[in-house]
Amino acid sequence: MNQKDTAYTYIDTHAGAGVYALDSAQAVRSGEYVDGIARLWGRDDLPPALADYVDVVRKLNPSGKLRWYPGSPWVADAEARLEDRLRLFELHPADIKVLAENVRKLEAHHAEQGERARGRRILVDHADGFHGLKALLPPPSRRALVLVDPPYEVKLDYKHVRDALDEALKRFPAGMYAVWYPVLQRMESRQFADRLKRLPAKEWLHVTLSVAGPRADGNGLHSSGMFILNPPYTLEATLRETMPYLVQVLGQDAGATFRIEKGTQITGAAGARGGVAGTPRQPVGNARRASPLSGGGSLRLPGQAFGDGPRTRTEGESGEGRGARGPRTEAKPAPRGPLKRNGSGRS
Repeated sequence: MNQKDTAYTYIDTHAGAGVYALDSAQAVRSGEYVDGIARLWGRDDLPPALADYVDVVRKLNPSGKLRWYPGSPWVADAEARLEDRLRLFELHPADIKVLAENVRKLEAHHAEQGERARGRRILVDHADGFHGLKALLPPPSRRALVLVDPPYEVKLDYKHVRDALDEALKRFPAGMYAVWYPVLQRMESRQFADRLKRLPAKEWLHVTLSVAGPRADGNGLHSSGMFILNPPYTLEATLRETMPYLVQVLGQDAGATFRIEKGTQITGAAGARGGVAGTPRQPVGNARRASPLSGGGSLRLPGQAFGDGPRTRTEGESGEGRGARGPRTEAKPAPRGPLKRNGSGRS
């Protein structure tokens, strides 16, 4: 977004508190950041894009001790320019108070540094981001990045995301929309990406990251996904460089893996997905699913077969991998604190 001179608007539909304390009772109790950002904190071999991200976290921890973790509003502010605008929505009564205070401190810091934007650069709204999004599109500059990241604590969140994006694309088809979601066993989660592929966007990019294989009881968040509508053309290459590293460093067992796929809008009758009785189910739409050769992969332990079944790797194949959610260092952590979410925001 910063590679063009024209200003843009960053819209966060579920902004959360903005910053999270890793020594809080919730963070200490879950301990999830230990297998997320903490695994990246002291490394000196990070891929460039990931190194930039960890640098943002380091600036929030000038003492060198990992205590604070930035949520998406903080990261967006760190990357945006003075002419760009941030519009943050949060409905949770506790998080909105913390978010507003964090933004006040952030703007005071900018003022102390002599950085003065024209007008209000960051606006915080105690409102439902799904509804608030409508009034902001299209933005005056005709450039926008929208992050949609609800807690998915109720099944209807999946429908609300899809409906909100459908409406947003009608108002502003050229916008860039990034959606985080948990990869779970529930039907809504399993069908979510296929439904997003049917939205009227010119192109889409879908990436999932798993730090471990699914548990026998089906509980626990081991995988997460990001679905980007109208992605920047550079993003796929960046992901193919970064994801294998995350799988290797964050992976907890041989089930750790990642997948990247991309495509264009799916059209036609939904019935075309299943075929007729007795025929194999066809891939949804015109997605190009990534094979280990094109970027997906899994980390094998000695003696274990590669991927989903026995196969022989050929020379030049890419994709050893692992990974899923550390405190929002991957696609995004799940808990609202340092890794997952509490009722409404992000970590």
